[in-house]
Amino acid sequence: MATIDSPKDIRSGEELDTAKLSAYLRQVLPEAKGVMKILQFPSGFSNLTYLVTLESREFILRRPPFGKKAKTAHDMKREYTILKSLRPDFPYAPEPLAYCDDPAVMDAPFYLMERIKGIILRKNFPKEMVLNEADVGLLCENFMRIFTTLHRLDYRKCGLESLGQPEGYVRRQVEGWSRRFRDARTPDVPDFEAVMEWLAATMPPDSPKPGLIHNDYKFDNVVLNPDNPLEIVGVVDWEMATIGDPLMDLGASLAYWVNRDDPDEVQLIRTLPTTVPGMLSRRQIVDLYADMSGIAINNFDFYYCYGLFRLAVIAQQIYYRYYHGQTKDERFKLLSFAVSVLEKAARGVMEGKGI
Repeated sequence: MATIDSPKDIRSGEELDTAKLSAYLRQVLPEAKGVMKILQFPSGFSNLTYLVTLESREFILRRPPFGKKAKTAHDMKREYTILKSLRPDFPYAPEPLAYCDDPAVMDAPFYLMERIKGIILRKNFPKEMVLNEADVGLLCENFMRIFTTLHRLDYRKCGLESLGQPEGYVRRQVEGWSRRFRDARTPDVPDFEAVMEWLAATMPPDSPKPGLIHNDYKFDNVVLNPDNPLEIVGVVDWEMATIGDPLMDLGASLAYWVNRDDPDEVQLIRTLPTTVPGMLSRRQIVDLYADMSGIAINNFDFYYCYGLFRLAVIAQQIYYRYYHGQTKDERFKLLSFAVSVLEKAARGVMEGKGI
């Protein structure tokens, strides 16, 4: 089906050693037989994702990007461990199959997991996927239902209590992302100093109901059933998951959510189909989350501004690699524009324009 997310040829400079990988797979997965074929999923800006095919078996391989990386990011063993612990209690997580940090196999640690085959939404709905406004609304509800289900999980029962420290989480995020932005700043983007000062001055106390948070929950990280696109069958990209404040997770998610009436410059950086007729607005999403989670939300401005800033830092860290010639991926060339747009949006929240 054309709507199923499809891999492409591998980008220049991001090739894998087929012979070494094939030998490793035959060792850890004896059922993996036949000639190996490797393709790459072209979307995403962080860890690299490949489709590895051996006869009738398909695997997803995840590895860090090439070039400079944040010290605490791209931890393949951590991501693999999260999936291993989470899978029994959260069936939307892919099944992890093998982890490897042997430099004789690959220059960086990587892991393999099952492929959840289905529709992954990008900037616009696939042309084959036609939903009326009521169905689009239901898709939003299903999207948020799984989000709140994740936040309500007993992470201790899952064996993930050591994944993060909920005490001091809000402060650590504000201070940590501020430090990362200063480290990655290039001279062609805003300095964000006013935004960082505002976040530091207005941060709320820690959540009384900390939970397992995904930290990158958005439409292109969920997989839809191709036979029923209102049904979500998978949640992927767990590299930033931790234990923390669910409202910080919601703020991070809504930073990607562009409303139909947002300014033209914001529309230009839209990466998800959140302007389709029937999609809820950011305010409606917050209200829905409050209803589903039972968490009282009195003032969401801080969390949304934090989400915008955090997204700007992620974009800037990637742009830094492009700016300094550490990656040839031309998709990164215009990320400095996105960083500037996000700074303006964050200032708007600070000035009382709301979400």
